[in-house]
Amino acid sequence: MIRLIRPTLEHREKALAYRQEHFDNGELIINGSELLDKTESYEEWLASIKANESPETVSPTWVVTDTFFACDEKNEIVGIIDLRHTLNDFLKDFGNSGYSVRPSERQKGYATEMLRQVLLVAKEAGLSEVHLSVERDNAPSVKTIAKNGGVYERSFEFEGEQADIYRIEL
Repeated sequence: MIRLIRPTLEHREKALAYRQEHFDNGELIINGSELLDKTESYEEWLASIKANESPETVSPTWVVTDTFFACDEKNEIVGIIDLRHTLNDFLKDFGNSGYSVRPSERQKGYATEMLRQVLLVAKEAGLSEVHLSVERDNAPSVKTIAKNGGVYERSFEFEGEQADIYRIEL
């Protein structure tokens, strides 16, 4: 169905089209994109995510993070997901992973499969559990987390929005 692949320079045009589709749908924040939504240069974004893959080169203000495009059988980018290996003070309310699916490809099971696959990466990386945050009114994401074994842990408020943290044991 889909496979997770690490972004490369060859994905530039497809990645920018993916980003633009979110923008065209009024979505200025692309969860799990490691700031693809905020960067002007794909090359700078790519250098940043590559640096953040390793403890030796990770930004001092961030944590080791793997970022993946989810590609379908036609090699089109249908989603993006990240895996944060640890949580710093800033990330404790955001969790180990964020993800988004291209607006035109939603409700096809991609998010559930993306999360399932990144949980395998997390287990291989030695994590025993992951935490995910979700805005309470985001029913599709709550379902995605639940389908992958997510159990409600606690609630918090961020920028006036109620959100919940779920834990998935690996």
